[in-house]
Amino acid sequence: MSLDIVTIDGPSGSGKSTISRRLADRLGYTYLDTGAMYRAVGLAARRAGLDLGDNGAVAGIFDNFALELLPGKGDTRVVLNGEEVSAEIRSAEMGLVASKVSALPTVRERLAQLQRELGGRGRVVCEGRDMGTVVFPQAGHKFFLDASAEVRARRRTDQLIERGEAADYSIILEQIKKRDHDDSNRKLSPLKPAADAVIIDSSHISIDEVVSLMLKHINGA
Repeated sequence: MSLDIVTIDGPSGSGKSTISRRLADRLGYTYLDTGAMYRAVGLAARRAGLDLGDNGAVAGIFDNFALELLPGKGDTRVVLNGEEVSAEIRSAEMGLVASKVSALPTVRERLAQLQRELGGRGRVVCEGRDMGTVVFPQAGHKFFLDASAEVRARRRTDQLIERGEAADYSIILEQIKKRDHDDSNRKLSPLKPAADAVIIDSSHISIDEVVSLMLKHINGA
């Protein structure tokens, strides 16, 4: 068991990124944004005009794939093959694209390998959908962060509006429900809590309250 690895899994829009970043800051750990990795792969595949369900075709993008994750004031900054794509990968549409490519065996294998290399150094907070079940089953502290689809859609809508982007709550809600279904029902690494994960529903509690709960579990309080 690696006590200095913390995993936070959960569905899209549950607040994983914000909470993982704050928790990492409180612990003095590094934050590993794995969702950004899948979005970057999805963007590369879409730009290449590939069939997002074709494992062999999408696997080819790794022949020329350089990815950097850099600290940012808000979301993690993402540099793909020397180009910053931080804003482009954060759309709801790219979330659906990421969900499709994340079901491909080669994509999961290559990114899991990269995630283990980064996380193997220890003192990391890793967020995603299979961090505690597949990538870091030895993690010392595992959480599964959830919230109702309606709450997650409202949060995402508000976030986009704050950025000055157009956002339709009803469309975002349907996208979230579809992604939940796709992520939970895929054959490879489906979205589910690890058997030993602490499950937290953030529907009606604040980000700071969630972080406090996690710190209590980590510190054994």
